[in-house]
Amino acid sequence: MANRTVKDAQSVRGTNPQYLIEKIIRSRIYDARYWKEECFALSAELLVDKAMELKYIGGVFGGNIKPTPFLCLVLKMLQIQPEKDIVIEFIRQEDFKYVRALGAFYMRLVGTSLDCYKYLEPLYNDYRKLRIQNRQGQFELNYMDEFIDQLLHEERLCDVIMPRIQKRHILEVNNELEPRISALEDDLDEPESEDEELKENVTNAVHEKPRTKSSSEVSRKEQSSRRRHSPSPHRHRSSRHQERESNRRHHRSRSREKHHHSKRDERSDRKHRSRSPRKKRDRERKSHHSKH
Repeated sequence: MANRTVKDAQSVRGTNPQYLIEKIIRSRIYDARYWKEECFALSAELLVDKAMELKYIGGVFGGNIKPTPFLCLVLKMLQIQPEKDIVIEFIRQEDFKYVRALGAFYMRLVGTSLDCYKYLEPLYNDYRKLRIQNRQGQFELNYMDEFIDQLLHEERLCDVIMPRIQKRHILEVNNELEPRISALEDDLDEPESEDEELKENVTNAVHEKPRTKSSSEVSRKEQSSRRRHSPSPHRHRSSRHQERESNRRHHRSRSREKHHHSKRDERSDRKHRSRSPRKKRDRERKSHHSKH
């Protein structure tokens, strides 16, 4: 009796809501300890408290195929079939992310194609982290927007086969659904507008006449030219050294010339001295001969 569907429950996709989960996994859930202790005699109001206690999501794990509490609560929701307003409140819950994930998963199983796109697509803007338990019992990291994308496009999630829904573009063609506007389009349009402004500025700068140079630009160029032509301190020192060397060489050459000239004068004086008595003697002899 505890595993039967509520009498007032409506058939989903032409079958019992609990049959959306495969029989093997469903039997494992019925034998699970969490189902027997925590999910017994749960109502829609008490289900909220159990959903707030969730710490991760997942399907079955381990060699014995044990179900996670998340999957047990999904089956319980299929069994008691809460009202649509309660499920929508689960989806709009912002404080407890696992309550939102539970409501989104149930809406994907039970809701129509139009309801799935209408209530699940706004959750693309939720980037909170989710902890997922895989088949080996290890935990992995995922995000809410990726989880919603998997709900809308994957065929199997958390070991449950997702019912088929219509493609979005078909609903748009039939005017049943408006085109989706992403929240990132505004951010993508901003860099395009900036690129257009840069292109306009470049074209305006090309077509404009060349401007006259301002006084600040002229002064900067003069300073740069002065810096280029001004000798460095090392160059100044080398030029002084060269000047000193050239002065020393000039002084040495002049002293050598003076010394050379002085030697020539001395030689000429000696010659003159040596020749002068001979001339006198010759003159005297000539004069003596002329007298005789």
